[in-house]
Parts: sequence; C-alpha cells; structure tokens
Amino acid sequence: MGLSSPWLEHADLSTLNSFGVPARARWFARCRDTSELQRALQHCPAPPLVLGGGSNLLFAADPDTPVLQPDLRGIRLDALDPHRVQVSVAAGEPWDALVRRCCDWQLWGIENLALIPGTAGAAPVQNIGAYGVELAEHLRWVEAVELRGGASHRLPAAALGFGYRDSRFKREPGEWLITRIGLELRRDGGPRLGYAGLEDALLALGADPRRPTAGQVAEAIRSVRRRKLPDPAQIGNAGSFFKNPEVTSERAAALRNAWPSLPVFPGKAAGFSKLSAAWLIEAAGLKGLRRGDAGVSGQHALVLVNHGAAKGAELLALAREVATAVQVRFGIALEPEPVIIGALFREAS
Repeated sequence: MGLSSPWLEHADLSTLNSFGVPARARWFARCRDTSELQRALQHCPAPPLVLGGGSNLLFAADPDTPVLQPDLRGIRLDALDPHRVQVSVAAGEPWDALVRRCCDWQLWGIENLALIPGTAGAAPVQNIGAYGVELAEHLRWVEAVELRGGASHRLPAAALGFGYRDSRFKREPGEWLITRIGLELRRDGGPRLGYAGLEDALLALGADPRRPTAGQVAEAIRSVRRRKLPDPAQIGNAGSFFKNPEVTSERAAALRNAWPSLPVFPGKAAGFSKLSAAWLIEAAGLKGLRRGDAGVSGQHALVLVNHGAAKGAELLALAREVATAVQVRFGIALEPEPVIIGALFREAS
C-alpha cells in the first residue's frame, strides 16, 4: 500500500522502545498536532499501533500494522475550587516531567509516580502505579479518538474499567488513541509514605518526613527507584516485566506457611492477596539469569534487560522461561505488564 504525508516508509523503531530491540515499521507517522493526527488517520487503511514513549511494550516481531506516535504537547491548569485543580495534559508530554511541574506548582497527588517512564497518554493504558498510588485515583477523564472512524470522545474515568495495571484501553487494543488526559490534584494534600525506605530517603535529602513538600516526596521516590531499578538509558528494559500476582487469601496463607519470607499484601478485592513477583522469581533462582544478551536483572528480579544485542523474541523466550519456572516451583501464573507485539505471551497448545 502507499500512504501519503505524514506517513514515512520503512522506519527504524529500535530507538523508540526502551528495550532497544530491533524493529521496523512498514509505515510510521509522528503527529505533533491534532490536524496532523486526523490527516494520518484519514490516510491509514487499518487501525495503527499507537506508540507512546515505547517504555511499556516489547517488539517480539516487526509490527504488522502502521505505527503512529502522537507527539501532542501542552499542559493547562484550571482551578476547581480553593483546594482542587484540574490539570489537562496532552498525550505526548513526558510523564516524569509532568510530575516535576505539578510538584513545582505545589500540587499533590502524583508525586509517588515520579520517574515512571513513558508519556501522559500511555499512563491510563497501564493504569500506572507505584508506592501505594495508582493513576486511577487522580484521573478524571480521557480524550480519545476511535481508530475505526476517527470520532473523538471525552470518556469519564468511570468508563475506563481500571484494574491493577489494566484498563479498557489495554483490553481493547487497536480501538483507541488517547490525545489528552485530565487529572484532579490538590493544593492541600499530604504525603503517602507507607512503603519502606521512603522516610529514610527523605531524611537523606535533608527533608522532614513529617512535613515534606510534594517535590521532596517525588525526589525521594526517584532516589529509591534509581537505587532499585536499572536505568533504561544505561541498559535496555521496560521496568517491571511481570505483574504482582493476586491469589485467594487462603492460597496466600498456604504459600506463606510453606515459605515464611514470602511478602504478602492486601489484594484489591476482599478475600484476595497480592504476592511479590520479584520474590517468586528470585526464590526460583532466576535473578541474574542470562540467555545470550537477554537477561533477568541482577539488580531487580522483576526486570528483564537487554545486555546489548538481544532481539525481542529472545526476551520473550526468557520471560516465558521465568514464568514457567515460577509456575513449576510455586504453582503461580505470572502475567506480563508490557504489551507484547507480534506474539502471544503463552503459546497456543
């Protein structure tokens, strides 16, 4: 097929995914405004793969559809009342830069989500979360375009089906392109420091853990994340590769009885508990495992890394090996966080 502007032919995607794996798009478009975006969709014969910052996907093969990257920019603040502020953010804004700006404006709510890679538009797809906070707590609406037809909608948060690292957008691939998100943040908020190490990180920054600013909390989060997680700028990775599995509380108690050091956390629903996927992987003896240039990080067992020249298919094979080992050892099925392009995580039997 032939596509007109803004589509480019035979685009290299290796620098547009945080794993740094080789991949090519037959057709690629980067759109910097809504008119360019509409033009790209009008000239696209099939729903494209929407690419944000490339930090939450794995190219196991070249994509078989055109690839579109919405590089839309702009942030707007609107006071809702003396305490609440609506922050409207275009999809292409880098997420951590947005966190910094909100902290500079002394707004509370997303400071615990500091240093999560990717863009604002990708954040609702994954319902990003860290250190006791999920995006869903502060997201009020999303503006999105239907990829089949081009109609624009403002969808309220209640219509997005948020779950643990999940959303309607993730369950309906190829249906939507997010153009803008709306957050509700507070001027009179306070810190959430329930995770181990955060108070110590604040003290190391010279901040008072009893009365930190949002910016100080965000910087403490960044210091903890840098210490625990490998930097994608230094070694290719997509952050946590596996979700923390949820099981019945009865099953969690049985596992804890067999392995007393297994971390167990409250689940999202009554009667369920969440287990540490990192602990399961490390206890299965897989931390630091390497298959060629595809590896499990020696820094954090939840992270798969590209030591240099790994292909996406090799990283996927390693992920399957890890999941199989955990299943055999503990009877627990691990599910991937990133979107896998070109293959299913579990091969058809």
